[in-house]
Amino acid sequence: MFNALKNTLLKTTQALSEALGGKRKLIEKDLLEEALIESDISYDLIEQILSSLPAQISRDELEVALYRFFRAESYYNCLSYTPPTQKPNVFLIIGVNGAGKTTTIAKLANKAKKEGKKVILGAGDTFRAAAIEQLRLWGEKLGVEVISSKIGHDPSAIAFDSIKAGLARGADEIIIDTAGRLHNQTNLKNELIKISNVSQKALEGAKVQKLLILDGTQGSSAINQAKIFHEILDVDAVIVTKLDSTSKGGAILSIIYELKVPIAYIGVGEGESDLIQFNQDEYIQTLLDGIFE
Repeated sequence: MFNALKNTLLKTTQALSEALGGKRKLIEKDLLEEALIESDISYDLIEQILSSLPAQISRDELEVALYRFFRAESYYNCLSYTPPTQKPNVFLIIGVNGAGKTTTIAKLANKAKKEGKKVILGAGDTFRAAAIEQLRLWGEKLGVEVISSKIGHDPSAIAFDSIKAGLARGADEIIIDTAGRLHNQTNLKNELIKISNVSQKALEGAKVQKLLILDGTQGSSAINQAKIFHEILDVDAVIVTKLDSTSKGGAILSIIYELKVPIAYIGVGEGESDLIQFNQDEYIQTLLDGIFE
C-alpha cells in the first residue's frame, strides 16, 4: 500500500526535490516555503506549519510540525476516517462531473465485494445518460446489482428505491451516485438536500455517509467546489482522485485545513482495484522523502 501511495505522489515528490535543487539534510525555511507552495499547499497553512521552525529545517523538525497539523489540538482530535460498521452502510457519492465519481463508485463496490460484502448501486445521476450507462456497465463487470431508471427521473426516488432494495436483499453497502452540475447551484443544492433527506427517511433514521470526490489535478482550486458541497450536505469524508497525474499532492493538506474533513481514500489508477485508504503516516513520510536525504 505504501508503494501505491508513493507511486501516486511521484510527480509531487519529484517536483518538490527539483524546486529545492535536490534533497539535503537541512533546508532553508524560505526555500522550503516556496517548494511547498508549488505543491499546492495553501500559503496560510504553510505559515502555520513552519512558524515555529528554525531558519534551517531538518527532516525531524518538519515531521513533528506535520504531525502537529494532522493532530490539531491533540491526538484525540486527529482528523482520520473510520469506515462505519452499521448494516447497511449507505454512501451518497457527491462531486462535480469529471471528478471521477462513477469510477470511484466502482472501486468502492469492488473493495466491498472483496471483503465479502453484498453491494447495491444506485444510478442517482439522472441528469446524464452517460452516467447511468457507465454505472450499469460497471455493475455488469463487477457482478453488482444497479438500481436505475431513465434520464430525467427523480434522483431522490432512485435513492429511495436503492435503499429499500438493499434492505430487502440484505445488502451490506448501498452506494448512490448523484449529479454534479455546478452551473446551477440552486437546483443542485435543492436536489442534494432532497436526496439526503429521502435517503435518511428510507434508512429509518440511520446515518447516511456523504463522500465527496475531488479531482486531485485541480489542486487547491477544487477546494472552492468542495466548500459548496460541504455547505449543502455536511460532508463526512473526501476521496481524492487522479493524484498520479499531478504535482499538486500537497493539496491534500489544504483540503483538510480548509474543510476540517478527513481524507478517506485516494484513487491510485483507473482500474477497479486502484483505491487505497488514506494513511497520514505514509503520506507524511512520502512528502519528507521527496524533500530530505
